[in-house]
Amino acid sequence: MERFDRITLKPDVMGGKACIKGTRVTVGMIMSHLAEGVSFDELLASFPYISREDIAEALRYAAWLSDARELDFECA
Repeated sequence: MERFDRITLKPDVMGGKACIKGTRVTVGMIMSHLAEGVSFDELLASFPYISREDIAEALRYAAWLSDARELDFECA
């Protein structure tokens, strides 16, 4: 299994969603912002308690998750 030192999953924090360690910032929140075109610098300004390395690891974690599962669905 891949190692993610900056990501935690705790049932009592944000409903067990993957978060940046020591925060309530979820990987999903970071991915949503990036998908909307928010830059790393804008994310860091909005969440001053995370680092550039945290964002990079969130990206790596999301890529790992998307590669780990294959869903059966049709594309329109």
